[in-house]
Amino acid sequence: MRNVDPTIAAKVRTAARRLAEEHPGKAVELRIPPYTAVQLGAEVGGGTHRRGTPPTVVEMDADTFLALVEHRLDWAQAKASFAVTASGAHADLSHVFHPRADAVTTPEGNASTPRR
Repeated sequence: MRNVDPTIAAKVRTAARRLAEEHPGKAVELRIPPYTAVQLGAEVGGGTHRRGTPPTVVEMDADTFLALVEHRLDWAQAKASFAVTASGAHADLSHVFHPRADAVTTPEGNASTPRR
């Protein structure tokens, strides 16, 4: 079994849960092993997947995921560097990791989105 850092685990799980809340649906499974997996909606269309693994799966390590969430890395860079594996019709998650206009930068330099 992989060594799990509890601090990284908490950051990854919190951020993944937030993404799932902001992009509800079941078209894409986002995996960040060994920490978590969440299901997200597709930007356009996507349908509803009801059983088993969705037809679109995106997987990355925790460092890549946190870099994307904190906007230290963009989707195109992550894909080009093969830090992300993605398959399926809705595997482009650039809309999920794109900085939002209403994002606020924290003192640590991380972007966060205000709660509504």
